[in-house]
Parts: sequence; structure tokens; C-alpha cells
Amino acid sequence: MSKRTVLVVDSGGGAAALLKPVLEGELENLGDFAPALALDAIRRHEPHLVMVEVRDPQRGSMSDVVKVVERVMSDHPRPIVLVVRSPSARQIAFGLLDAGALDVISLEENAQPAAIKALRKQLVLLTSVRVVRHPRGRKRRTSSTIPVMRPDFQLVAIAASLGGPKALAEVLEDIPAGFAAPVLICQHITPGFSDDLARWLASETGHRVHEASDGQRLVKGEFFVAPSHLHLLVTSGGSIKLDDSAPVGGFKPSCDLMLRSVAQTFGNRGIGVVLTGMGSDGARGLKELRAAGGHTIAQDKETSIVFGMPGQAVALGAAELVLPIDQIGEQLTRWVS
Repeated sequence: MSKRTVLVVDSGGGAAALLKPVLEGELENLGDFAPALALDAIRRHEPHLVMVEVRDPQRGSMSDVVKVVERVMSDHPRPIVLVVRSPSARQIAFGLLDAGALDVISLEENAQPAAIKALRKQLVLLTSVRVVRHPRGRKRRTSSTIPVMRPDFQLVAIAASLGGPKALAEVLEDIPAGFAAPVLICQHITPGFSDDLARWLASETGHRVHEASDGQRLVKGEFFVAPSHLHLLVTSGGSIKLDDSAPVGGFKPSCDLMLRSVAQTFGNRGIGVVLTGMGSDGARGLKELRAAGGHTIAQDKETSIVFGMPGQAVALGAAELVLPIDQIGEQLTRWVS
């Protein structure tokens, strides 16, 4: 495999220097460019991957960085990875995922060789991801007061990985206020970012979205995101159980475990969805849910950033329906009474 080229958009927060030992080996760094120069550089060099530093907003406006991401995805689509070094920059990063960026990473000083090698491997994989043109502008919805669920209720469980935050936002926006089921979300994400994902989804969609807590009651119309270091399960008593056992298939949280738990506990009252993502996590769990009588959906190839997870679900016969992203929320609303 020839070297994969990377261009760094340097916002002045120091990430460019920290990336130098990562962008070696299979990766070739084409250079570090300020946001004002980045668009022209991307047009000239056509890198396989663009890495954008998202700086602490207290250190200055991030509008130039937002413009870079939006313009790249609307005019010159290619994989974009966001580099975050401070907690206060995370909400901006999730907004940029919505604009079409592919993934977000946290970069630490004095990273160990094993961590550098793992990050390099992750970036090499991302250079080959197919991305699509992403027009600017989105619709928004606002939810109202959420009623308390009755003991006999349906439950929706959504699995996602690479490209998932944007896909999740689209699905949630198409679910109306007062949705008559709780919703579980298992999203593969960098450790420590699941709470930020929940808050971002809440601000984007107007729904009540939380990072899940152990023992928390499931409530109609509320959305529960699996913590980035724990498996998300459910109990027959209608509450959440967080599990600290070993990763499954390399993932913690595991989408398969979440969907399997829904299948075993809710049976034909469970509804499962597998969205865009690399690998196969969630496919077997979705098959178990369908076998238990539940409804199941896989996102279609055309609207998936990566058709790995939903593609495996389709191949296993786990998907009752294969739908584009803009029809999934509507279908969930039909099924949930």
C-alpha cells in the first residue's frame, strides 16, 4: 500500500507539533496550514485525510475552522478527523461532526509508543473511508415535556460507529416529541466523549438525551447513550444496567450486547437499528432481536459513511427493513404506538 497523505489544519493550539510522531510510517504529512490557507492547500494537494485542530473557544473564534470543515465537505469531500485537546472544545467538535467531519480524537502530550501506533493505524483506516458531499444547513426540532412511561412499553435500541454522530442526529430529528418509547444508543466513540455526545445530541435535536447511569429508569421519549467505557444493558424491571465486563469483539460498549439484552428482555416489544459503522458489531445482536419477534432496521449502503455494520446485518438476514437515513426516524414512529 502506498503512503496515505494527511494535511493538518493548525489552529494554533499545539496539536500540529504533537501529531508529528503519529504522521509517519504509512502516513505522509503534507504540511500544517492555518485555517485561512487550508482550503487552497486541500484543493492543491488533494490529501487522503484532513486533520483539523479544534481549539479551546476561549482562545479565539472557531468560525474559521467551521468554515474549513463545511467548505471541504461541500466542495472537496474527503475524510476529516477532528483533534481536540480541551474539554471546552468538545461541543464545537460535535457540531463539526454534524457538518460532515468523520471522527474526533483526543491528543495527549508524551503519548506512549503503543498509543501512537494505535492512533496511526486508526488514521490509516480512515484514509480509505468513502465520504459524500455534505450540503450546509440543517433542520431543527424542539421537543416538549416527556410523559412517564407505562410498565408495558416498547424499547428502541440504536447501534452506530464511524459516521454515527451525524446519523444519530438525523434519526433523532425525525422522531417527534412525546415519542412513546425510550431509546438506547450505543455509539463507538473515543473514551471520555460519550457525555459530550449526549449533550450535543440534546442541543441539536431538542430531545432529552443523557449519558446512561446504572439503575436509571427507562422513560418514554428519553434517549440514553452508553458510557464510552461500559456495556449498556436493560433489566426486566425497566431500568438500565451498566456492565464493566471485558470488551466483546474489541468493543466496550458492545452494540451486540445491548441488542442481545433488548432481545432477551423485551422480545417482540424491542426495536433495533444498526447505523453506519466499520466492522460487524451489532449485526448478531440485531439478528437475535429479529428472531425474538422484534422489528429491525439497517441503514442502507447509499447513505452510510461505512456500510460495514449495517452491511453485515443485512448479510445475516437480521434486517427486516433496509432504509436510507432520512426514513428511519419516520419508520420508528410508525412502529412505536
